[in-house]
Amino acid sequence: MNFGATILDADGLRLSADEKAFFRDADPFGFILFGRNIETADQVRALCDDMRMAVGRDAPITIDQEGGRVQRLRPPLARQWLPPLDHVARAGDRADRAMYLRYRLIADELRSLGIDSDCAPMVDLAGPQTHEFLLNRCYGGDPGQVARLGRAVADALLAGGVLPVVKHMPGHGRSTLDSHVDLPRVSAGNAELDDTDFAPFRALRDLPMGMTAHLLYEALDADSPATLSAGVMAVIRDRIGFDGLVMTDDLGMQALQGARPDLARRALAAGCDAVLFCNAPLADRVAVADAAGRMGPRAQARAEAALAARRDPEPLDIGAAEVELSRLMGGEVYG
Repeated sequence: MNFGATILDADGLRLSADEKAFFRDADPFGFILFGRNIETADQVRALCDDMRMAVGRDAPITIDQEGGRVQRLRPPLARQWLPPLDHVARAGDRADRAMYLRYRLIADELRSLGIDSDCAPMVDLAGPQTHEFLLNRCYGGDPGQVARLGRAVADALLAGGVLPVVKHMPGHGRSTLDSHVDLPRVSAGNAELDDTDFAPFRALRDLPMGMTAHLLYEALDADSPATLSAGVMAVIRDRIGFDGLVMTDDLGMQALQGARPDLARRALAAGCDAVLFCNAPLADRVAVADAAGRMGPRAQARAEAALAARRDPEPLDIGAAEVELSRLMGGEVYG
């Protein structure tokens, strides 16, 4: 039977009996963790075990571990990292290697806790208009540089046994609003978008998983945000050339208006493979999972290909990696 077309979260530190029963029936493709799910190393491992036991398979478990403001794991469970933009600026012309080492260490942190996916690299382009909620999470404003750094991040995660999720497709950097609370609109034309925002995603089109942006691109679809737009999904698949699994950004974000089950149906009809739905009561998660149903054949094939990209971590000398990273960063490594 195909996976459920969802990626879901849990309320707390362990699954409730109701959540276990729900996940068993819904069989989501994977799970995501938040700060409220994290207390101790043993507890996180036990929660990951709960999730996988509920669906009876080695389901992927992802997390937002970018560094800076957006990192769910913090000391003492993980290093406190600088914001990505600050990290890149401090490393200068050594940024490719510095970002590789940073995310290789992050991958080691995640795998030690049972987490095998990270919502990174984030290859949205920073610009003068980029909203502050996103700006210092970016790697820079030059498409070529951002693509190289995104590749370093993805390679590091894969080497550490962690599936990367490239985001936010097809580009979030032009947003002047926080999509958690508003729907940003992008007025740039097709050619400009193709040369800038789309370019890093095109360079990383071979990655196993990607996440959509809740933005409205007027030149692509004047009526629907990317997550709900067949036209934008066609751009992601055809012009960018991405054939990995596409998951939505969280359907609970206020950039999207409407009943969440309806949004799930619309996102899947537009061409997304799985819907991410978080931070909601159990009854709402049940309703979204029921609306999403099971993956179709093409989505299932992409899901299986993504899982096949997981591999055992390569050996890592943590001490040597930390010393090299400190040297590249001039001694300033952590936030």
